[in-house]
Amino acid sequence: MTVRPPLRGRRAGSGEVDAVVVGSGPNGLAAAVTLARAGLVVRVYERADTLGGGSATRELTLPGFHHDVCSAVHPLALESRFFREFGLAERVEFVVPDASFAHPLDGGRAGVAYRDLDRTAEALGIDGPAYARLMRPLAEHAARVAAFTGSPLLQLPRHLVTPLRFGLAVLEQGGPWWNARFREDVAPALLTGVSAHTILPLPGLASAGAGLALGAYAHARGWPIPVGGSQAIADALADDLRAHGGEIVTGTDVRTLDDLPPARIVMLDVTPRALLRMAGDDLPAAYRRTLSCFRYGNGVAKVDFALSDAVPWTDPEVRRAGTVHVGGTRAEIAAAENAVFAGREPDEPYVLVSQPSVFDPSRAPEGRHTLWAYTHVPAGSPTDRTEAVTAQIERFAPGFRDTILASASSSAVELAEYNPNYPGGDISAGSPDVPQLLRRPIASPDPWRTPLPGVYLCSSSTSPGPGVHGLSGWHAALSALRHVHGTRMLPNLSVGA
Repeated sequence: MTVRPPLRGRRAGSGEVDAVVVGSGPNGLAAAVTLARAGLVVRVYERADTLGGGSATRELTLPGFHHDVCSAVHPLALESRFFREFGLAERVEFVVPDASFAHPLDGGRAGVAYRDLDRTAEALGIDGPAYARLMRPLAEHAARVAAFTGSPLLQLPRHLVTPLRFGLAVLEQGGPWWNARFREDVAPALLTGVSAHTILPLPGLASAGAGLALGAYAHARGWPIPVGGSQAIADALADDLRAHGGEIVTGTDVRTLDDLPPARIVMLDVTPRALLRMAGDDLPAAYRRTLSCFRYGNGVAKVDFALSDAVPWTDPEVRRAGTVHVGGTRAEIAAAENAVFAGREPDEPYVLVSQPSVFDPSRAPEGRHTLWAYTHVPAGSPTDRTEAVTAQIERFAPGFRDTILASASSSAVELAEYNPNYPGGDISAGSPDVPQLLRRPIASPDPWRTPLPGVYLCSSSTSPGPGVHGLSGWHAALSALRHVHGTRMLPNLSVGA
């Protein structure tokens, strides 16, 4: 890595800024930190009264129970190149469970994705060798998987062998022949649970790609959980920004670009829809048409629980996992996800569950637990899905209802009101299907740069897409440094620099 000395910006405290950032989610803060580390005076504007966006942590149910508002478990915290450059693991304390995710089935059975791939395969029985053959080439090169999936898809990867292997695996698991490798139902259910994170129809290429990448990280360095909550990630970024002269202004809703102070660089951690509203006719007509065609996906409905005890999963091995995918067999999950895609709310939905208090006791009063869960719903759904989520967990953990002290529900509509980057409850800020991964939000090797001089999009609506990785903000900031300040050298983001 080539590191550039700091650029000459204005003096901190002068009242003037070199760069402004709208939005204090992980991508907005990543952009702000990168620009501040380059020597620019940076100011961040946040609509909410507190910072963090999708990585905020709040008391949502009862006092002393700390719940992650959106993201809870962070597969890319250790694999994202931005977070590695930033030294996130040195700034935030993480717990990494020895089981990354689990998938309970009826009859007390379960598949468990341990970090140890051989242990995972052994527990899968007759399908274990087939699962290991699929995942080992990816898990052994998880950093390369993260590198090419974390870059614009129009850029040629440096190492071709891993992308080719990854592509072949995606073709296998993303097509109607996805069961050909397996003879029983546990291994395919384990893969389907992680692929269903995408809120897309199953089987599908994009969902298979996401599932295989997440699975590779699960069997490499694991899926970390930040001690104290996801807010710790946002706070670490904010602390570094302030340490390098940056400023964060909360409680400020920026509705148009005219609301911002003069600055050579403007970073927008917003959706294309919001950019259209903020810039209006200042954008060229062709670019406006492209942004207006950007498609948003289906949403999530979230339920947080305060519990008197840990979830009583029928298979005790499930308790070892930081994330649990609930919904039954591969066929059952596919039916539920395809129903959502068709505009229906399934009676037996796919539910993504995490119980961080098992690994981080600071999340709840002594002897108590927090449970984080969401399920997929059609975009803009106003439905409270507490009962459907509760019933599905109870199916695989009889007695779960008896542990519930309180719950807090957020419909897709309410999540969109909380964060405008979740239109209709779409936490991906745009459907992550293959066409939109190729043009997110436009087909370009530099999709963050807008036609307006110095204005850049840096949200999850841009490449490489959804997830807490900071890469969209980092890439956007590097693009701005190239085009506005004429440098291709990377600012030093490391701890202590």
